[in-house]
Amino acid sequence: MITHITHPFRRTGNTRPTRLIVTVAALSVAAPVVAPTPAALANTGTTPSGGTRSAPTAPAAARPSASPYVPEPTGPHPVGATALHLRDTSRHDPWVAEATARELMVSLWYPTRSTGRLRAQYMTPMESELLLRDAGITSVPYDVLSRTRTNASTDSAPAGRKRSLPLVVLSPGFTKPRSVLTGLAEDLASNGYVVAAVEHTYESVGTSFPDGRVTTCVACQSPDRTEAFWKKLTRGRAADVSFVIDQLTGTRRKWKGAPLIDPSRIAMVGHSAGGAGTQAAMVADPRIDAGIDIDGLTYDDIPDSGLARPFLFLGRQANFTPGMPSAARWERDWPRLTQWKRWLVVAGTVHASFTDVALLAEQVGIGSGADLPPIRSIEITRAYTRAFLDLHLRNRIQPVLDGSSPRYPEVMFCVPERRTCQ
Repeated sequence: MITHITHPFRRTGNTRPTRLIVTVAALSVAAPVVAPTPAALANTGTTPSGGTRSAPTAPAAARPSASPYVPEPTGPHPVGATALHLRDTSRHDPWVAEATARELMVSLWYPTRSTGRLRAQYMTPMESELLLRDAGITSVPYDVLSRTRTNASTDSAPAGRKRSLPLVVLSPGFTKPRSVLTGLAEDLASNGYVVAAVEHTYESVGTSFPDGRVTTCVACQSPDRTEAFWKKLTRGRAADVSFVIDQLTGTRRKWKGAPLIDPSRIAMVGHSAGGAGTQAAMVADPRIDAGIDIDGLTYDDIPDSGLARPFLFLGRQANFTPGMPSAARWERDWPRLTQWKRWLVVAGTVHASFTDVALLAEQVGIGSGADLPPIRSIEITRAYTRAFLDLHLRNRIQPVLDGSSPRYPEVMFCVPERRTCQ
């Protein structure tokens, strides 16, 4: 379930890895579906005929003493969760030519009054296995991430008044499932948001569908990660997000709680490739009022006319300090962000720090390489994301966004024109 970069659950969202490791390389585009049992894939994936090989179980001695967990949310509301299976019949899948409709899995988190029901599952056993195999991790049971304890109750009744809840769409990094953003999603839902995390099919190492199918990362088989590849990916994500917004706010809404959503208050937050997708989605869809790119390189250019909606860059100090070569794309985009904007970097973080990945890796005995403890980086990510959304979707003043805070000394405000951060 992990994002890329340093180590925990390998490969970083949309930064180019030094080598591509795909544990399901034998999967053909014509048969991108595998059996749904937890041990269905060996390292080489499915056979050309569509069969599967049994996978060994990780050593029992490596089993952790307790299941991993997502930190409790900070808001006053209990959290409910559900999943939607959506089909966009207006377009073919961008990665699998034989798929005449784009299928998506979307997780929703929302305020509820109900408590004590079945806790929402973090991910399926097969998704856990595929993620760990992709990372080359064999020191823990392959299903360990499916046993991660969440804080949301499954399918509990949504709470709120009609058109009272802002909508936040989340997009994960390349190869990563939407579940790696659960900690952020639960926190936002507990503070009164409806949160929709989109699984970008064939871009994740494993996506489980209600009928038992599990799709894998067909996009990972692309031999060259050129500029054209990343533009295709981010534009596809923009189309996915617009379709999801349609399904939640249009005339034929696909969720029983959809009437609670205020369609005039919509934001998007993405990590890594999802951050690049956030910028692309905002350029393409004026319904998205504000956006955050968390530690993601950008690829599509903002038009000369600019993007006149609030935008936040939030990233690693080691990679996105102005003046660094790795920050060049943010510097290119900065002058074309023509409304409220901030550029923040966080000291001691790695790419995985901004999602559940670093924390869950630590909990199962795998280091992230970060100097900042994972629980602290999650606290910071939640705090600044929530402040940005409260400011721009609820018009609530947020002093933490005005400059350095003694409460969060790890966070620095950057002035790209001067190439300084403090």
